[in-house]
Amino acid sequence: MSQFDAYLHEVLERAGHEAARDASATIEAHHLLLAVAAGHEPALTSAGLGYEALKDALRREFEHSLGVAGVTTAAFDLPPATPDLSRRPQLGASVKVALDRMVRSHRKKDLRPGHLLIGILQAEVGTVPRALALAGVDRAELVERVRSELPGQ
Repeated sequence: MSQFDAYLHEVLERAGHEAARDASATIEAHHLLLAVAAGHEPALTSAGLGYEALKDALRREFEHSLGVAGVTTAAFDLPPATPDLSRRPQLGASVKVALDRMVRSHRKKDLRPGHLLIGILQAEVGTVPRALALAGVDRAELVERVRSELPGQ
């Protein structure tokens, strides 16, 4: 197993735990991003997007999305999700698309952790871009920062 394969396996495992904690049947891109952040990815931390900051941004995105539908979380005393640690979440569509973006752009032997992060950040729609926009993060700038830190760039 290559060094990148081991990294990807570890991140996918962490993302699975994030999804299970959310009681989600699928691992989505925001779970993957949290898993990357949990590994203290330098580009994320330098952008002020450590694990807790991302959790907060995702919470705000959830509340904002409900607000668009006319629902406010303040009106409800929502209990936390009940994790189902016995269920193994499957890869969701947003993760599959992020992984596809990553592998279409690079040869397997050239893949580095930054390529995975770029694959996640390049989503134009969905939870991740909405959460990052609400956090005031310029995704294009962050992608370029990650890209510039990759070997041979």
